[in-house]
Amino acid sequence: MASVQTYFSLPSFDLNKSNILKLLFAGFIILLVFAAIKIINPGEVAVVTRLGRVTGRVLEPGPNIIIPFAESIIHYNTKKIIYETSSVEKQAPSNADYKDYPVDTNTEDGQQVNIFYTVRFSIDPTKASWIAQNIGSESAVVEKIVKTESRIWARNIPRRFSAETLYTGDGSLKVQNEIFEALKQTFSDNGIILDSVGIREIQFTDQYVGAIEAKQIEAVKVETEKNKAEQAKFQKEARITQAEGQAEEQRLQSLTLDPQVLEKIRLDNQAKFIDKWNGVMPSVIGSEGTLLDISNFVR
Repeated sequence: MASVQTYFSLPSFDLNKSNILKLLFAGFIILLVFAAIKIINPGEVAVVTRLGRVTGRVLEPGPNIIIPFAESIIHYNTKKIIYETSSVEKQAPSNADYKDYPVDTNTEDGQQVNIFYTVRFSIDPTKASWIAQNIGSESAVVEKIVKTESRIWARNIPRRFSAETLYTGDGSLKVQNEIFEALKQTFSDNGIILDSVGIREIQFTDQYVGAIEAKQIEAVKVETEKNKAEQAKFQKEARITQAEGQAEEQRLQSLTLDPQVLEKIRLDNQAKFIDKWNGVMPSVIGSEGTLLDISNFVR
């Protein structure tokens, strides 16, 4: 049997202690470089902590250098952030950054309502170190300040308004403005810039909505009947005014005609009647289809 010859051979590596140390050192240097360089994206800042303590140093967008392994960073988004309350079925298609369920509360007169609202805000980059020291991460800011404070006021402020005001008037706008004013100072004290508060919907129970709609329909009916009555009154007054005008016109005409003229008109009318009569007395008289022969009485 012919022997099998090998026509190629694998390269050999000299894995002595010196080469291993060099490889480890090169890998460590590469690891240090990656650990030391931190890239901060636009619209973000990062607070540097050293061994768990906030240093007060804030990294701006772009490449930054920190002490590897000894220092770490906490990221904060300084762009507009949206916290939104909505129903479960509407949360999936929403583009809000933080989603929550609506606030349930009562009106001044005891009607149950659900408040759907949106808060738009941003983190003040100049207070990022204070936030890291006193509140925590961005999610902690939303949970401890934005969510807690907005839900408290969204529950309490509508209680000062009647259900009818919130349903038919400008109550939702007033609630929206009052929530904004209540949150503005608290947000500022905690390093948050409040941009806007929007009440998207105040949802009432089906029973209340039905009662309000029935009341509105009845009000429309009453208004319609009132308008009809006013129209009839106007028409009556118009007829009276017209009749009074005609009577006044006749009175004025009688005052302006000379008595001799009136006598002449009477005599002219009488003459016209005599001219038309042929001197023959009627032989029958009657009314409503009944005739009476009076020829024997006429001489």
